[in-house]
Amino acid sequence: MALKTFKPTSAGVRHAVLVDRSNLKKGRPYLPLTEKLNGKAGRNNQGKITTRHQGGKEKNLYRKIDFKRENHGVAGVVETIEYDPNRTAFIALIKFTNGERRYILAPDGLKVGGEIMSGETAPIKVGNALMLKDIPQGTMVHAVEMFPGKGAMIARSAGTSIQVMGGDKGYIQLKMPSGEFRLVRETCFATIGTVSNTDNKNVKLGKAGRRRNKGVRPGVRGVAMSTKHPHGGGQGKGGRHGTGGPKKDRWGNPIGKRTRRLRNPNNKFIIKRRQEKNRFKSYKTVI
Repeated sequence: MALKTFKPTSAGVRHAVLVDRSNLKKGRPYLPLTEKLNGKAGRNNQGKITTRHQGGKEKNLYRKIDFKRENHGVAGVVETIEYDPNRTAFIALIKFTNGERRYILAPDGLKVGGEIMSGETAPIKVGNALMLKDIPQGTMVHAVEMFPGKGAMIARSAGTSIQVMGGDKGYIQLKMPSGEFRLVRETCFATIGTVSNTDNKNVKLGKAGRRRNKGVRPGVRGVAMSTKHPHGGGQGKGGRHGTGGPKKDRWGNPIGKRTRRLRNPNNKFIIKRRQEKNRFKSYKTVI
């Protein structure tokens, strides 16, 4: 998909850069594969805000995506490529030869009228789902299972992909989008190709109203608050954060602190951790 810009007829479109979705299906989705999606608005059952900066989202229907690709050995034809407001990637409506229809994540390069298949007999082709042991080394895949039969959990966002690096003893080594190397069981399914809508990372909404339609409410910077925030207080820009030290949230917890459990049982499957930014950054006190 290409990007589109607008003539600066107003401040809201002057810097806006959006994805051109003119080639996608127009109209409502396939209703049997949708369900009602209740809005949360960041509140609990008492109506109190428990998650800030959420609310006011446009009402949407949830599209049920086939992350397991269980229709093995049955060929399907791509009927439509559609926009999904609940995710960054586009989705494809597949009609199988047995009459069943399912939504899948649309890989980059999949066209209307194309054929896809899943299972051991499926060829190495964009959109086909196979076990990792049947996928050649060096192939780019997406929608990868972490546990056999549980459904795709990795690389489902727009433009993401994972490289199959080969394996041994029942495990396949994968190079994750973050640069991490991880072992996954060879019986896990993965889909060939890269997730669609690769230009999503270049989108600029251009105005606050588009962000509000996505359910994001305004957020106030900590340095603009009072002494109730660790960054607040002082005269002008002389807040407490200006004296140096790590950034903190409103409760005083350091931002960027590792939250992964040291004894996470999945640590044994990580061969090489991702390269972390500012890992050895030191904070200097400003006098």
